[in-house]
Amino acid sequence: MTLFRRPLNLLSVSAVSALLLLLTACERPPVEPVQGGYRGTGMVQIYNPRILAEQDTLNAEPEIARAARLRDDAPRAGDVYENIEVLGDLSLAEFGRTMTAITTWVAPEGGCLYCHEEGNLASDAKYQKQVARRMFQMVQHMNTTWLDHVGNVGVTCYTCHRGHPVPQNVWYQPTPDGKPGAMMGKRHGQNAPGRLTGNASLPNDPFSIYLLGAENIRVQSTSALPSTPAADAQHKGVKDAEKTYGFMMHISKALGVNCSFCHNTRAFSSWEESSPQRLTAWHGIRLARDLNQQFLTADPLLHLFPANRRGPMGDVAKVNCATCHQGAYKPLYGSHLAKYYPAVLPGDMRPKIPPGPPPAPQIYPAVRAERGVSAGQP
Repeated sequence: MTLFRRPLNLLSVSAVSALLLLLTACERPPVEPVQGGYRGTGMVQIYNPRILAEQDTLNAEPEIARAARLRDDAPRAGDVYENIEVLGDLSLAEFGRTMTAITTWVAPEGGCLYCHEEGNLASDAKYQKQVARRMFQMVQHMNTTWLDHVGNVGVTCYTCHRGHPVPQNVWYQPTPDGKPGAMMGKRHGQNAPGRLTGNASLPNDPFSIYLLGAENIRVQSTSALPSTPAADAQHKGVKDAEKTYGFMMHISKALGVNCSFCHNTRAFSSWEESSPQRLTAWHGIRLARDLNQQFLTADPLLHLFPANRRGPMGDVAKVNCATCHQGAYKPLYGSHLAKYYPAVLPGDMRPKIPPGPPPAPQIYPAVRAERGVSAGQP
């Protein structure tokens, strides 16, 4: 027996070590299932209360200042201050309230001087001010053009920035991973697990083709044996499926949900059997693409950003699903922060009467997300 004791001990240690290594890939309980579709379809969300609790602070509303009184005879910001191109029609009081909010939302540490020249607030010398002006136009664009995605909740600067000058979840084009024809070939971004695709070994840049380009998101081909030019164009191969899965992994992680939040796992491609959230996501993909093409990679922003605000390939930061959602199925769990700031809408769409008193800042409980899923809300 003595002869086999040492090998047996080594074998036991190896087995225990392998088991512990395997368990590190598992999520620590408890977990709570929430049914989001018809019984038997597998449309169930799995939530971990511990993880949701960690997200509550991130998705808390900032303090909302009481709205200024709306008076027709009140002086306008554009009549008092110089070089006001976007919000000049706001009353002087509401303009000051909005500027204070933007400072809190975007640059709480830098304050007003993050965007403005000290002693000359009208100056456009700092690129940050010019960027902020275009960003505010982008917010107004989202709140008017993309209601199919943002709904009556709307967005503000805080939706993405959360107190940071640069949103924490943006993307840049990655550096090339090899040269075609070289001995090791080109990996096409694969086998290099990345955070953006849920640490999967899938192509780690699914955004360039879907959120900057307009390639169709397809896994299944429309025909089994392409035989015509039209059928050949619709035929999708394994690489297309891998790109799609990489992008879907990003959406899942960005919203803190699994595949069945939008899809019926019995028939992923069927719109008739999908949840309403899938249509909302369809619009969201096109919203992100529109912002990247029309605002972030277009003039004037394209040439405003300095080198330290660009990615390894020299491109500017762009948005994806996580930029706004940040792990929540709705940004800020559906907070109606935007309705308390008329400036996020163009002048002709602003309410004629001020909203009621703002609520006290609150942390949205995790159960709010669960109710949203179980009630089938997009």
